[in-house]
Amino acid sequence: MKIFETGRDAYEEICKALGPQATTFDRSVAEAVAAIIADVRSRGDQAVLEYGRKFDSPALESVAVEEAEVEAAYQEVGDGLLAAIRTAKANIEEFHRRQLRNSWIDAQEGRLLGQIIRPLDRVGVYAPGGKASYPSTVLMSVVPARVAGVSEIALCAPAQADGRMSSAMLVAAREAGAGKVFKAGGAQAIAAMALGTTIVPRVDKIVGPGNPYVTEAKRQLYGLVGIDMLAGPSEVLVLTDGAADPALVAADLLSQAEHAEDSRPMLITTERALAHEVLNEIKKQKALCSRGEIIDKSLGDFGVVVICRNIDEAIELANYCAPEHLELMVSDPWQILPRIRNAGAIMIGSDSTVSIGDYIAGPSHTLPTNGTARFSSPLCVDDFLKKSSIIWYSRAALAEAIKHIEDLALAEGFDAHARAARMRLSTGKEAT
Repeated sequence: MKIFETGRDAYEEICKALGPQATTFDRSVAEAVAAIIADVRSRGDQAVLEYGRKFDSPALESVAVEEAEVEAAYQEVGDGLLAAIRTAKANIEEFHRRQLRNSWIDAQEGRLLGQIIRPLDRVGVYAPGGKASYPSTVLMSVVPARVAGVSEIALCAPAQADGRMSSAMLVAAREAGAGKVFKAGGAQAIAAMALGTTIVPRVDKIVGPGNPYVTEAKRQLYGLVGIDMLAGPSEVLVLTDGAADPALVAADLLSQAEHAEDSRPMLITTERALAHEVLNEIKKQKALCSRGEIIDKSLGDFGVVVICRNIDEAIELANYCAPEHLELMVSDPWQILPRIRNAGAIMIGSDSTVSIGDYIAGPSHTLPTNGTARFSSPLCVDDFLKKSSIIWYSRAALAEAIKHIEDLALAEGFDAHARAARMRLSTGKEAT
């Protein structure tokens, strides 16, 4: 891990290490994705199936998941995991129900203004899979969509090597309320949901994280279909004033590092001694981790430790970083919390590990990454809603406003706008 100290190292270098990481444009990925999208547009389901056999499983027989596969999945999932899925689903549902908003109308003299809030008609959820199984990602995306009132939810995830989908993910999909499930991964799955095929329905919006090919497909197809975000590598920033247990800090940094080689484990502390104790703990605990090579790469390339002179500096740098996950492992986290402006999820206190948020707490774990928490939010019910403005003016109210309308319209060179408003005052009958 790279170690910095404020007052010793250049502030610009510290900010560079903590801030958004430059994302280099990979022309080969963009070109490969463009070719896949064009192929799916041309050949539909056959292209999706062939790419699935090429990239995920030669044993893949069909993109569609049949009911018998779901029933078999329930037989294969143990009682403990099923209980965990159902508990997580209930918590996610309860949390996101609190985000629901109502349509509203404000009636004034001669005017009526308002907003109608409606759910999207059809949403596509992408969940990574294939070599691994992520039932939590299924729950964290499907449940908020269902709470929002989306009537049709399609789930795409890669097939495993045997041509089947993960049993845990199938059960999570059924429990969460996904209507249709497809064994389709990568850019071809995004293209199928955005364009529509005979088997895969065309959706209004696609949500869910994926590899660089999935992200690039979402980028290229945005506009034709809505997307949630362009998710980057996962990240955690632990902020501590020295009150934290070094072993727990190390454990959380390692849990983030095991995600992928480009995950970003970061520590900001006001105590030099604690920083070195954490580094020693990482060395000891790393021997217990099964994904050692991935962890080494993550820590070596993206791990950062910053030792600050005071808590004010630490908070300033945390806000600059705007991390996906921020852990406040400080003596009084509730005093610090109001000063945190930028973070995807904020974990309060030493016992609130990121793992709780990833699996069971309730808020969706699909979070803004790479500094985008400065301007964006976690996946939520609002991502599955659309708003329509309501405007009604009486003739008297129009007459009162006509001069302002004409002045603004003519200032912009739109005399037809001004005329369209003025003509209504000369007609004999007022519209309802």
